[in-house]
Amino acid sequence: MRASRWVVLLLAAVVLVGCVPSGGASPSAGAPTAAVPADLVPVPVTVPAGLAAAPLDVPRQALVPPGWSLSVFARVPAARLAVWAPDGTLLVSVPEDGTVVRLVPDGRGTATQTPLLDGLDQPHGLTFAGPTLYVAQSDRVDAYPYTDGRVGAPRPVATGLPDAKSPELGGRYAHALKSVAVGPDGAVYVSVGSTGNISAGDLAADPPRASILRVPPGGGPPAPFAVGVRNGTGLAVAPDGSVWTAVNDRDNIQYPFDRPYDGSSGSARGAVVEAYVRDHPAEALARLTPGRNLGWPYCNPDPDVEPGAAGSAQVLSDVPFTRDVQTNPDGAALDCAALPRVEQALGGHSAPLGLAFVDGGLPGDFAHGALVGVHGSWNAEPPRAPEVSFFPWRDGGLGPQRTLVGGFQAADGTRWGRPVAAVAGPDGAVYVTDDDAGAVYRLAPPDR
Repeated sequence: MRASRWVVLLLAAVVLVGCVPSGGASPSAGAPTAAVPADLVPVPVTVPAGLAAAPLDVPRQALVPPGWSLSVFARVPAARLAVWAPDGTLLVSVPEDGTVVRLVPDGRGTATQTPLLDGLDQPHGLTFAGPTLYVAQSDRVDAYPYTDGRVGAPRPVATGLPDAKSPELGGRYAHALKSVAVGPDGAVYVSVGSTGNISAGDLAADPPRASILRVPPGGGPPAPFAVGVRNGTGLAVAPDGSVWTAVNDRDNIQYPFDRPYDGSSGSARGAVVEAYVRDHPAEALARLTPGRNLGWPYCNPDPDVEPGAAGSAQVLSDVPFTRDVQTNPDGAALDCAALPRVEQALGGHSAPLGLAFVDGGLPGDFAHGALVGVHGSWNAEPPRAPEVSFFPWRDGGLGPQRTLVGGFQAADGTRWGRPVAAVAGPDGAVYVTDDDAGAVYRLAPPDR
């Protein structure tokens, strides 16, 4: 998160209660508390009877806009992406056990839970086009007719997509989970992640990996729509029909400039400098156009005002690219300066996952924009915090990031939850999946 968005407060008066790390161990007594964004306030997480399994078996607090509340809507272990069905029920994918579950609101702020689909291969992305449900598995996308909580026989949309079972990959696939979106013209878009951190051969594969593929309206073979997208798990169509992706970019980037870094002597070029890695590269949130290249693995979004300077301020809007010294040291592989700048970005290793647009239904500044589930980083100390981010829709594009829900992580890096996705519901609330806590939360504006 940009430092300019945070007011650094020592929470002497307000303590974030009971944060725990992913492994479930509670922090020691007196663990440092996290800073609070200036426009958020701490609130207790309401846990209805019967839903208080760990890590929600002790009091938790979240950071939300003033007057908003956060409660547990359902417990879904390893919950990932979500979509609202035409019948007013919430569908949630669980790739870990091959299911899609259906959550039926019970009118009391919670839901009854029934299986909708099972026996699938890592189902992840879910979207509707009218009464048709699209489900992205690790190696295919299928379309299901959906009526009154039941699905009919699937129609294949794209098959043979690469995953760990692909013979040429020999079981090696780091980003097998796929997301799906449907454009207003009926074209189907599917994210296909890279095999690994820097596996340039993905771009020459058939079909290409590290790409967003497009299936034409009416069907046909998938073709690359955008390339150089390391892991575009966030995939959604904006109110104006444009396709956007939120990207998990590369890890352990080497310092690309031929000079010292952070007071060291001699050139740090080619070295993996922990302080540099923590904030680089930025995670792109980009509008896709036919043939757009988001740079991976040759060019990295670089938000530094002074590129390469330790402690440089960062601007996460209109982000340019810097050459990757490991894969593109002289610029011969790809001209980074010629790439269109990234419209918006998140801080390095934020791990944006779910992406959804809001076009009315939420109050005030949140009525129009993009919701992003930020999973938080793994390779920093302390890690970049999980949150739900909001990007306002402005003049056909997105404005800068702001936090909608935070408080999942204490200042020492211990966590009790990690949001994956956030989607606006028909009741004017936002529903947030959390695969770490095994929960779906209901984030309600005042009087909702």
